Order: sequence, then structure tokens, then C-alpha cells
Amino acid sequence: MTPNIDSRAALVATPRVSRLAEDTLLFLFTAPGDNTPPLPLQRRLWAVTEELESRREEMGLLEIVPGMGNLLLRLTASDVQRLQAHIDALTASVLNLWSTLATTLSPALITADQTGQTITIPVTYGGEAGPDLQTVSAHTGLSAEAIIARHSAGLYRVFCLGFLPGFAYLGGLDPALAIPRRATPRLSIPAGSVAIGGSQTAVYPSTTPGGWHIIGRTDVTLFDPARQRPALLLPGDTVRFVATGRTA
Repeated sequence: MTPNIDSRAALVATPRVSRLAEDTLLFLFTAPGDNTPPLPLQRRLWAVTEELESRREEMGLLEIVPGMGNLLLRLTASDVQRLQAHIDALTASVLNLWSTLATTLSPALITADQTGQTITIPVTYGGEAGPDLQTVSAHTGLSAEAIIARHSAGLYRVFCLGFLPGFAYLGGLDPALAIPRRATPRLSIPAGSVAIGGSQTAVYPSTTPGGWHIIGRTDVTLFDPARQRPALLLPGDTVRFVATGRTA
């Protein structure tokens, strides 16, 4: 199973721009209500991010934060008189870059299957490791065995990092497994918990409150600040889950 890939999707989005603060802009490249952008669109966003990173000082950017179908930019300090001109110039530059990449990115690049590393994550499903497996079963009408089979058969792509250090939002979830987030979040979810929230799946890298449905757990360390690459998963990486068993 591969993530939904439609090369046309990278060409049709009309960016929307919001000013979140005096010095902060949010560019939205997906339609309202779209939680998981098509992979070609996200690839194009990564290309925009890479170009902005190479011109960070020139463009006066303090922060460049890519998300799922969106991009947050925070400007360096500027006097009030010059700030609006800076905002206008930056907005025009990003929109022009987005448009230019639509014609300069090759179809092979925006539909390519591989960008980063391929990482395999072993998972124990159900039982204490996955207390919400039966809830997902009741919602989807699938047996626990079918859920495990579908989830571990998926090929997932890291779209972005957020929420916690090392928390990777993964696209490519089988639509049959989609389930709304819990009405009441848990106060504490163990590190390594494998979860489904909406149309996405993820692994909690550390113990934290959270509202996704926990279907399993892994012993793999998702984030370690002592490693050369602290976050195991980075945007563009491919993830496979391997079922190592199911507890009672």
C-alpha cells in the first residue's frame, strides 16, 4: 500500500495567507478541512522550505516551520515603518516561489516514492500496549486482526514534525482505519505508543497527554537529544510498522 499520490494535486492548491502576529505569516496550501495533503503538494512545500532556508538571512527570516500543507514564517525584528513592506515583499516572494515550482519541479520528483530513509518500527498491538484497539474495531467495523493487518501493511510518509520533539505526523493511513480523536484526551500516554488520530497515524516519542487512539506500542526510541540525529523520523522518511505480536 502506498500513500495517495496524484501529481495534479501539487498544481491546483491556491495558497491562503494569514497574519498570525505582527511579525508572523502562515501560508496554507491545502483546501479548508484537508488534514492530510497529497504527497506531491507536500513535496512542493518541502522544496519551498529548502529554498527559503538557503536565503534565510537575505529574506530576514527568524523561523521557518513547515507543517502538513502549511508553512509558518517569522520575520527578524524590524521597525514598524518597514515591517509592512517586509511582510508584503515576503508574501510576494513565497507565492511566486510556489508558482514557479509548479512548472520547474519535474513530475518524477513530485511523484517519486523515495525521499529520505526507510525506517522499520516493530509494534506489539492490543492489550495493555494498545488499549484502544477494540474502540477502533467498534468504530470501523473491522476485527482487531484486520486492523493490525491493515495498519502494519501500510507504507507511511513523514509529512512533518510537531507537537513534541520527534513526533512525526505520518500520511498514508488506510482510510478504513480513520477515526476521530478521543473526546477526552488521556493525561498520560506512554512513550512508544502507536496511535491513530483522524486520517493519520503516529508514535508518541515521550510520555505525554494526548487524544489519539492507542493501538500498540514499540520499544524503539523516537527521540534522543544525545544522538547525532535526535529525531529518528524526519520529513520525507518512509515508515513501515511490523507486527511483532498481539497481547491478550
